[in-house]
Parts: sequence; structure tokens; C-alpha cells
Amino acid sequence: MYKQIVGVVLAGTMVAGGCAMTKEEAGTATGAVAGDVLGSTIGDGSGQVAATFVGAVLGALVGQEIGRSLDRVDELHAQHVLEYNRVGESTRWVNPDEGSQVTITPTQTYQTPSGEYCREFQTDTIVGRNREKAYGTACRQPDGSWRIVN
Repeated sequence: MYKQIVGVVLAGTMVAGGCAMTKEEAGTATGAVAGDVLGSTIGDGSGQVAATFVGAVLGALVGQEIGRSLDRVDELHAQHVLEYNRVGESTRWVNPDEGSQVTITPTQTYQTPSGEYCREFQTDTIVGRNREKAYGTACRQPDGSWRIVN
């Protein structure tokens, strides 16, 4: 669907595009993109521009809050899912310290022409009453860890 939306859990806890991001920064960016995309589908003309702007701002605020709540436990779960789950196999966990519920599902696995293994994935994160769905791609690094590429 919207492959440009970076997975909230993974983007918030790993290196994204070669630039280290805090969980809060990644959540803010992800929320802004998601809100922008959703806002742009509402209305037309100048109303659509306003809806896009409001969607981006609200999405950034929600994403920032979700990003703050993610921690090392979530990163370890996400790394495990990307390494071991089969395509279509979801793993859900609850982080009792943060009160978040996270589900990650690998949706495709492939090898790049350079030999790098990559996985597309979908995330569903619930923090309090806020729910965030996202899509992304991660590739396995030489040390065995997974890095977000988009």
C-alpha cells in the first residue's frame, strides 16, 4: 500500500537510511508521513491542502508519542521476527513497561542483485488508544542485524 511509511517499531529502534534516529524522531517522522498521506485523500482543492497539513501535524504528534514508548525489548522482538518468521506469520507481543502492543508480519522475502537478503514487513502498534499501521523494508547486515532501507 504505502511502502514509504517506515515501520514504527523498526524505524524507531534501528538505524534508518544510514542516519541514527531516536525512537521519538522516527515516530514523529512516521506519523507525519502517515498523516500526510491520509490527509491528502480527504476533500479537494484548498480543503485537501488543509486536510493534508492537519493530517501531517496530527500524525506527527501521535507518532511522536508512540515512538517515545518503544524500547530495546521491542527492537529485539522485531529483529527476531525478521530473522525467523515465515512470510505471513505474525508475532505479537506486549511491552508491559510501556503498555504497548506490537504485531509484525513479514510480507515478502527476496535477495537483491548484490546478494543482500531483504524483507518487506507490516507493523501494527497500539499504545493506549492510538493505533499505527506501517509498512517497510529491512535488509540483513553482515553482522546479522536488520536495517530499515525504506
